[in-house]
Amino acid sequence: MRVYTRPGQPAVQPKRGIRSYISFYLDAFRLALQSVLAHKLRAFLTLIGIIIGVASVVVVGASINGFNSYVLTNVGKVLGINHFMIARMAASGRMSEEQWERMMKRNKRLYLDDYLWLKEHCSTCAEVGAQANTQLKLDHRGQELFGTQIAGVTANMGEIENKEIAEGRFITPTDVEHTALVCVIGMDVREKFFQGLNPVGQELKVNGEPMRVVGVEAKRGSMFGSSLDNNLYVPITTFGHLFGRRQSIQLHGKADNPAQFQAAMEEARMVMRNRHKLVGEVDDDFGLVNTDQIKGQVDQFTGTIALVVTPITLLSLIVGGIVVMNIMLVSVTERTFEIGLRKAVGARRSQILLQFLIESSLLSSVGGMLGLLLAAGIAWLMNVTTPIPMVITFGYILLSLLVSGGVGMIAGIYPAFKASRLDPIVALSKN
Repeated sequence: MRVYTRPGQPAVQPKRGIRSYISFYLDAFRLALQSVLAHKLRAFLTLIGIIIGVASVVVVGASINGFNSYVLTNVGKVLGINHFMIARMAASGRMSEEQWERMMKRNKRLYLDDYLWLKEHCSTCAEVGAQANTQLKLDHRGQELFGTQIAGVTANMGEIENKEIAEGRFITPTDVEHTALVCVIGMDVREKFFQGLNPVGQELKVNGEPMRVVGVEAKRGSMFGSSLDNNLYVPITTFGHLFGRRQSIQLHGKADNPAQFQAAMEEARMVMRNRHKLVGEVDDDFGLVNTDQIKGQVDQFTGTIALVVTPITLLSLIVGGIVVMNIMLVSVTERTFEIGLRKAVGARRSQILLQFLIESSLLSSVGGMLGLLLAAGIAWLMNVTTPIPMVITFGYILLSLLVSGGVGMIAGIYPAFKASRLDPIVALSKN
């Protein structure tokens, strides 16, 4: 529509309605889709780089999150929740050989007297238990099981570490008080020596002493290829009878809830410092480890891996973007006459620019979705074939799709700008 004005006044352009904008964008999207579908094989080969890039980012992210979840789940199985441990050597994190030697000289062994002291004086601790450990080869009726972890425990260690008993019962206070020759076995021991039998009530020799099996711990699985089920528990007093009473033990504490956990752990630390007559700035002569500290270290470790690995995987998306740019430049060259014709009938530079930007973004977005589906398939396969779960989070999905779409748009800027600057007369003459 032509608008007439008085001489000397600028022409007033008619306003475009919302409907015309929507129609324009739909037409631009339709043209972009038609262009992609007209060269299906070329489009698919172009998408491979984006597909691999997005799948790499999502799979790496899922692996890191799955590894974090796997470690924390197994730590929870071993240590329970709201649980801390005091031992002669229980330092966490990296430590130099010199620091380790210094701790070995400084730190004292812990005995049952320390356990009784902590139990009596730690008022905020819901539970205080003790455990002593060794490793032994078990023999039973001509069969052998190597590397079994023998743990001498107080009766409340089952509650402190949230142990689940599949058959029978756990160690009781009466067992500890009377140095009873009883044991609770892990699932590996049960499957090795009592396959097809009810193990409760059976006899099993430990270090030459006949022990009566009173319970079986529920299966806990493995961690980094090492079984968590090759265990045998005996009363801590019985452990002293079997292996000597001068071995250092671990002290275990538990709070009623997370709100009291830090206070209980700090009180236990001060109680043990008082027990060992440590004053002022003198370092602790014992090690203290808690589940929150281990979880924090695992989070820090996996976060560092993500910080290093994720940018590397994003490089594959940049490579995919370069491929998209190359194909868009080819598309501009092939469609020179079409561009010139559209400009000749009134298409503006912004419209040509937007059409090619939509086309490049469409290519990359489709590649991002296909890459996400590929990543989901890989994650499912890993979940089925390995014990480490693959956890695809919304954050990595959003990151991969935004980056793939953004890379496509950035990659399409130069080809789109080149197309929009074509002179229609020159473009039409090249037909």
